[in-house]
Amino acid sequence: MIQYELKIVLFQKEIYFVMKIGNKKIGGDNPCFIIAELSANHNGDLEVAIETIRAAKKTGADAIKLQTYTPDTLTIDCDNEHFKIGGGTLWDGKTLYELYGEAYTPWEWHKRLFEVAAEEGLICFSSPFDFTAVDFLEKLNVPAYKIASFEIQDIPLIEYAATKGKPIIISTGIAEEADIQLAVDTCRKVGNNDIILLKCTSSYPAPLELANLNTIPDLKKRFGVEVGFSDHTYGYLAPTVATTLGAKVIEKHFILDKSIGGPDADFSLDVAEFTNMVNQVRDTEKLLGTVSYKISEKVKNNRKFARSLFVVKEVKAGEEITAYNVRSIRPGYGMHPKFYNDVLGKRFKSDIARGTPLLLGHID
Repeated sequence: MIQYELKIVLFQKEIYFVMKIGNKKIGGDNPCFIIAELSANHNGDLEVAIETIRAAKKTGADAIKLQTYTPDTLTIDCDNEHFKIGGGTLWDGKTLYELYGEAYTPWEWHKRLFEVAAEEGLICFSSPFDFTAVDFLEKLNVPAYKIASFEIQDIPLIEYAATKGKPIIISTGIAEEADIQLAVDTCRKVGNNDIILLKCTSSYPAPLELANLNTIPDLKKRFGVEVGFSDHTYGYLAPTVATTLGAKVIEKHFILDKSIGGPDADFSLDVAEFTNMVNQVRDTEKLLGTVSYKISEKVKNNRKFARSLFVVKEVKAGEEITAYNVRSIRPGYGMHPKFYNDVLGKRFKSDIARGTPLLLGHID
C-alpha cells in the first residue's frame, strides 16, 4: 500500500502533498524521482530485460517502469487503413497489432522483473492499459500507476487505477487542457489526490522546439499537483532543463545497448548516456539549492576579501579624517564602508600607520 506524509508548503497560497512511491518521497524539497522506462527495450528477451534492470540501478535511477499490455488489450489484428501506422513515425508501414506484438513485455515475466528490481533496490511499477492489467499489477503490489499519454482520454481506466489508492502519474503528451483537467478531476472524484502530471511530447523522437518546457511550472500552478517530465527527445538536455523548471519526476527510455535494436531504441539512452543524465540532474539540483540569503561558513571566511575602511597614509593624533588618508579598499578588516561619510571630518585619536584597518576606537 502507498505510504504518504502530509507536508504543508505555502507556495502562492496553495497546499501541496508530498507523496511517497516506495521508499522515495516526491515533491517539496525532495530530490527528483528518476524513472528508467524499459518499454520495448528488452527486444523480446527476458535475460536482456533482467540485465537492463540491473544496469539501471548502476546509472543512479530510482525506478524502473514496465508497460503491461498485450496486442489484444490495446487493439485488434486488422490491417485496413485505420490500423496501419503512417505519418512519418519510426514505425510507418506496420499495423498497430504488429507493433504492440513486437514491443510488449510478456506478463509472465513481470513477477521475475519485480523481484530483480527489489534485489537491486529499485522501485518497480508499470503502465496498465486496461482493467485486467490493473488487476494483474495489484497482485504484484505495485506502489504506483503510470497512465501513458495515449491513455489520458481513457477515463474509465484512470478512474479504476485511481481507486486503488496509489499515486497516479499521468503523461500529457496528446492532451489539451480540458483532457488534463478531466483526468485530474477523475482521480480526485474517487478520493485520490496523489497525482503527478508529466509534461510530454508524443512524438518519437520529439523535436526540441516542441518540448515547451515552460509548461511544467504552469501545470503545477494550474492543476495544483506535482509535476515532472516524460522525455522523448534525443540526448538529455531536456531533462536537465526540466529540472530547473521544477520537474520532480523525470522519465526517460533506457536501453542496455542500442545495438539491441527495437521500436524504442532510437530515442532511448544507453547506460553511459543515462548515467550522464542522472548526474546532470543531480548537479542541477545542487545548483538550484533552496531560497536562502544566508552564506556558508566558507563564504563567510572569504568576506575578509571584501572592502572596508583603511588608513592609507600615515597620520598623527588630532589630524582630520579625509578622503586622502582613509579609503574603502580590500581587505575587510576595518569598519564597514557604509560608515565612510560618517567618519569624514572627524579626528584621529592617535598616530596610526599606513595600512591599518580603521576601527571605531581610532576616531575621536
